[in-house]
Amino acid sequence: MSQARLEERARAVLERCRAAGARLAVAEACTGGLITASLTEVPGASAVLERGLVPYSNESKEELLGVPRELLVAHGAVSAEVVRAMAEGLLARAPVKLALAETGIAGPGGGTPTKPVGLVFLALARPGAPTVVERHVFPGVRGEIRQAASLRGLELLLEQLGAGS
Repeated sequence: MSQARLEERARAVLERCRAAGARLAVAEACTGGLITASLTEVPGASAVLERGLVPYSNESKEELLGVPRELLVAHGAVSAEVVRAMAEGLLARAPVKLALAETGIAGPGGGTPTKPVGLVFLALARPGAPTVVERHVFPGVRGEIRQAASLRGLELLLEQLGAGS
């Protein structure tokens, strides 16, 4: 996968957001800002992208996004429950119509039998709509996993923008 493919998807996301009058915020744990970087590579991104956060630690997920500590303790940072709380917390804190969040294990270490390297959860929250949560296990090494997660995040945005915003 290439950076050009990420940029192509980012450009499409920005165009659809502009057309829909929708602003966007992103919270990236495992991708470390790669989605935001892809979006900001496109001139004029500031008309759509309101903010991008990298809540890497559990403390930052609590502090910046309001993720309850109990969720982190009960399910771990890499879970459907936590990514949902991240997206919904971001939506509640930012003046946007779309809030994308992701968390995962990019490796090479950190995986377990129940949470392997490559496990990534994505969530997209929108006002007045159910939060969409996805679970993926992406193959490859750290960089490949981060790129695959970023690409899927952009594709999820495109799909939801196609469904109406």
